[in-house]
Amino acid sequence: MRSTRSATFATAAGAAALALLTLTACGGSDGAPSSDGGKGAGAMGVGAPAKPAGASIVQVADSSLGRILVDEKGRTLYGFTKDKSGASSCDADCVAVWPALTSARDIAAGPGVQAALLTEAKLEEGAEQAVYGDWPLYYYVGDTAAGDVNGQGLDGEWFAIAADGKLVKKAE
Repeated sequence: MRSTRSATFATAAGAAALALLTLTACGGSDGAPSSDGGKGAGAMGVGAPAKPAGASIVQVADSSLGRILVDEKGRTLYGFTKDKSGASSCDADCVAVWPALTSARDIAAGPGVQAALLTEAKLEEGAEQAVYGDWPLYYYVGDTAAGDVNGQGLDGEWFAIAADGKLVKKAE
């Protein structure tokens, strides 16, 4: 009798584990059920912006400089006047203060961004940097919170980027 109970318990435990794995596989990456009813990352509700799963988002937000590019956390993105034709001129010392917007995930256009202007450029290290129009995108280490624009106009070479892809060359 004991071996029958053990076999039944093992079968039930195996079935429960399989059911748990199936439920987990149907959920999002955080284990929560997917909000799209299991239709896939591209199936969004009516009126919802298309946001690829796991993508880094570049979007437009209001700031003291007007409407500028920010990342999905609201951090300001800057352009460097020494960059030409979408290629970065920022060396290692420069990147220590002005980290490039790079991502292992896709970069996607969020609200207000012209998707045709958003591309990626390969860096020497093999990473890809987000580019908007002619401007590789950077953060400034002196910006500590969403909405900060402390890098604006520094050295007359660093400027926030407007939704049209032009540098915002006015003071805060």
